[in-house]
Amino acid sequence: MSANGCVRHRSMHRNHVWSYDFLTERTEDGRQLRILVVIDEFTRECLAIEVGRSFTARDVIMTLQYLFAVRGAPEYLRSDNGPEFVAKEVQEWLARACVRTLYIQKASPWENGYVESFNGKLRDELLDRELFLSLPEARVVLDQWRVDYNHRRPHGGLKWLTPAAYVAGLDDTASGVVPGATRGVSPVGAAPLPTTHHADSCSPTLS
Repeated sequence: MSANGCVRHRSMHRNHVWSYDFLTERTEDGRQLRILVVIDEFTRECLAIEVGRSFTARDVIMTLQYLFAVRGAPEYLRSDNGPEFVAKEVQEWLARACVRTLYIQKASPWENGYVESFNGKLRDELLDRELFLSLPEARVVLDQWRVDYNHRRPHGGLKWLTPAAYVAGLDDTASGVVPGATRGVSPVGAAPLPTTHHADSCSPTLS
């Protein structure tokens, strides 16, 4: 087990460690769908499910930029060594945002156990039961499932609270977490809001 795995490097508070991963699905016509999921390992929230025919490093950055703007930036991002995640553009952008990367060992999905567990639930409960007719339909259905997962699904790891209910009971000030901007503020071009831990050693800048 590497030092970057979820057992040896555990998430200790909200916005401490996020993890992200890709799944693959197809629409009725056989065309590929790529699904990018982002979760907060501590709160078990699904922060995003983005769907497209393909994803570039720039697409990954745009998803993260939005999340950082509305929620605040994590201290760490855990992922496998997929080309979109190890791309130089992504690594440089995260470095400017003061977010450190945790790349798991190759062919060791168990080291990214939280997102792998989430992926299994998503596949069992939705992807293996749904036939998507189009990309727009997939986006709507998957986002509806994400909202239901966060607000209506009790989680054993959260003392049988939903992720949303668990977050509502947290004292983020005590753990040094800086909240994200309000959803009324446009995230376009916005700098991520780091945790207090980052502010001591890194000043985030984005272009």
